[in-house]
Amino acid sequence: MQIAFPYVFDTSHVTRLANEPVHVRQMLEQLLFTMPGERVNRPDFGCGIQRMVFAPQSTEVVATLQALVESEIHRWMGDVMSLRKLEVSAEDATLRVLVEFQLPRDNIVRAERFERAV
Repeated sequence: MQIAFPYVFDTSHVTRLANEPVHVRQMLEQLLFTMPGERVNRPDFGCGIQRMVFAPQSTEVVATLQALVESEIHRWMGDVMSLRKLEVSAEDATLRVLVEFQLPRDNIVRAERFERAV
């Protein structure tokens, strides 16, 4: 069962579900924007990339951030999807992440963009 995030009820007062691509996108968003230590029962869950928005922009910082996000995606979502491409950038207090992935059940490469302004 793939429960929609955020948790809500549909019009028939039943827990809303999401199809697989939408569910994977929602899981990616949770992983990217959850700060480590924020979840009580999973203190090591999350990338916490918001803290990097105001970091000095250099090739080293971007490479480190990209490696962090990639390793967390493989760790927490490696059995759900195959990562094809990842781009992370921060400009003018706006964080942008592009994730291209493939689900195990099909050969479609999907692209999801995430953006947060701080």
